Amino acid sequence: MLVSIFVTTIYAMYKLLFLVLFISQTACSQTSNKANTKNNTMSKNIYYSTTNKEKVVVPDSVWKQILSPEVYAVARQKGTERPFTSPFETSKEVGTYHCVACGNPLFKSDTKFDSGCGWPSFFDPITKGAIIYTPDNTHGMTRTEVQCGKCKGHLGHVFEDGPPPTGLRYCINGVVLALEKK
Repeated sequence: MLVSIFVTTIYAMYKLLFLVLFISQTACSQTSNKANTKNNTMSKNIYYSTTNKEKVVVPDSVWKQILSPEVYAVARQKGTERPFTSPFETSKEVGTYHCVACGNPLFKSDTKFDSGCGWPSFFDPITKGAIIYTPDNTHGMTRTEVQCGKCKGHLGHVFEDGPPPTGLRYCINGVVLALEKK
């Protein structure tokens, strides 16, 4: 009986170790490919412009052809990237964060802060019209979704637990951001 418990415990530990190694390998490969994914997304996207302020209204079938699968899943299907996988989460680079789908300026880097939540966080959008706010009652929660004001792409959510002066925390999926460095 004792030997059986010991063998079962060892087997469970090996399974757990394999799972941890598999997840860490997957996380590393996703993080290292994000820059290439964004560059490929923007290079074939005729709707990407950091200067054109016109609304972008494009069917999802077109977005699916233009955007990488990872960006499409978040921006168009309201997905969420895994926490702590975005290089922007801990980035201290100075510049302007744009919507990776359409180029709309969203946040200045001086409004970014370390919230520890696993996603890039900001306390104030660049302009009032940069963001659209919509109620989100999915997953048994009451939240406020934030979308790009130009293409209506899903960005993340806003919460009322941020720093002064706004007291807001815009929790944004890094995969839908492009940084224009200053």
